[in-house]
Amino acid sequence: MKKLGETKPELKSTVVAVFIASEENSSITGIGVDALVKNGLLDKLKNGPLFWIDTADKQPCIGTGGMIPWKVHVTGKLFHSGLPHKAINALELGMEAVKEIQLRFYKHFPAHPKEKDYGFATPSTMKPTQWSYPGGGINQIPGECTIAGDVRLTPFYNVADVLKKLQEYVDDINLNIEKLDSRGPVSHYVLPDENMRGRLAISFEEAFSGVACNLESRGFHVLCKATEKVVGYVKPYSITGSLPLIRELQEEGFDVQTAGYGLMATYHAKNEYCLLSDMAQGYKVFTSIISQLED
Repeated sequence: MKKLGETKPELKSTVVAVFIASEENSSITGIGVDALVKNGLLDKLKNGPLFWIDTADKQPCIGTGGMIPWKVHVTGKLFHSGLPHKAINALELGMEAVKEIQLRFYKHFPAHPKEKDYGFATPSTMKPTQWSYPGGGINQIPGECTIAGDVRLTPFYNVADVLKKLQEYVDDINLNIEKLDSRGPVSHYVLPDENMRGRLAISFEEAFSGVACNLESRGFHVLCKATEKVVGYVKPYSITGSLPLIRELQEEGFDVQTAGYGLMATYHAKNEYCLLSDMAQGYKVFTSIISQLED
């Protein structure tokens, strides 16, 4: 933008740079690109490509994943570990329940044929990433615990469908909890004499959809041509990492294309870094894009 301001070339296209707050768009609402779109401040940009610069490795990223954060709270019955037949082990119930939920998820949301066309590194996944319980002695069988994780969903599946299915899985497991696999001769999830059953409750935080970029658009073609010219090759890729907001931009009518010039190998590393030489190539890529849009 500085170079354009200094040289003032006569351009047929308008070049607009949008610097946004709240890029992750989670803790504070009403600011950032979602607020710009809501207030119509980007409407004039729908006539040309929109390049979202927030990926890595100097190649077009043509697909990203949706994300569904979930928590399963497990309730059993706390008791002394020397009398396990009087307990409902929440940890064991949680392990088996999450396994069953995962098995059902992969049955209903297998690898989608379009994932190959977009070069996704993985299909949709559902897995636990955190585990917590209130604490207690090693001689106590825990009566509750919480397992949390996420679903990473390729953009060819609908987030609402997954939310509905996950809730159905939990409801069905609760109804048939005695059929769930157990661990050992006295491991069980029902205490008939006490009229007590283990149970699960699932909850979700804000979910959002992934995006599949338009591979027929002018924006995609000029990005590919510029990348090949500057970097020496072009190899579009897709990942189930998530970029909030861009699906909404696409649905609003923008030709969203994504690229970036950081290093994927250092994502969320303790010493995350990028290379100045890669940034310099990014500069040249966009010089080429602007030039192509003048043709």
